[in-house]
Amino acid sequence: MSSREGIGMTSMRTRERLVRRLQEQGIRAPAVLGRIRDVPRHLFMDEALASRAYEDTALPIGLGQTISQPYVVARMTEALIEAGAPEKVLEVGTGCGYQTAVLAPLVGKVFSVEYLKPLLRKARQNVAALSLYNVRYRQGDGWQGWSKYAPYDGIIVAAAPELIPTALLEQLADGGRMVLPVGPPRNQRLMRITRTDNDYRQEDLGGVSFVPLVRST
Repeated sequence: MSSREGIGMTSMRTRERLVRRLQEQGIRAPAVLGRIRDVPRHLFMDEALASRAYEDTALPIGLGQTISQPYVVARMTEALIEAGAPEKVLEVGTGCGYQTAVLAPLVGKVFSVEYLKPLLRKARQNVAALSLYNVRYRQGDGWQGWSKYAPYDGIIVAAAPELIPTALLEQLADGGRMVLPVGPPRNQRLMRITRTDNDYRQEDLGGVSFVPLVRST
C-alpha cells in the first residue's frame, strides 16, 4: 500500500472529522457535506502535502496556485445550489479539479475554464479518475467565461477579480446565480449574484482569501 493510499489519509474517521468541523461552521446541505466526505482530497495534491489533505486549510498545488480550503468549497457550492440544483454551470478556475469534483454530481453539467495548461491537464486526470463525466474543459481567460455554451444557470469562480467581470454577468441566465470572491488581496468578499431580467441582486457572504483571477494581456 502506497503512502497516498494509507489509512491516515483515507480513513472515514479523518473525513468525518472534517465534515463535523464544517457543520460547526454552518454548512448544512447534506449533499454538499456528502461530497466533502466522499471526494479523496489527498489525490488532488502533491504527495508531500497529502497527509494534510483533510485539514480545513488551503494548500499550494504549484504554479502559484492553491487547492481551496474545504470550508470555502463547501460554502460556495452550498450558496450555488441553495435555491435548487442548476442544470448548467460555468466554473472559472479549474485548478487541480477539487472544486469540480465536489460540484459535478450535484448539477447537470459543468463547463470549466482554466488559464494554466499544466493545471488543466492535471485536473482532467484527477476528475476522470473519479468517473465523473459531466464536465467539459477549456484552457482560456476566465474573465471572458465560455460564451459558446451560455447562458448558465450557475457560475462559480475560484479566483478573485477586483471587479465582477462583465462577460460573466452577461453569461448568467435569467434567474441564475453566480458565486465568486471579489476584491483586492487581503480585502476580498464572497458574493452571490442573482440575475433577474437585467437586474443583478448582490449578497455579501463574508470575507475570503483567494489568488487573483488571471487576465490575458
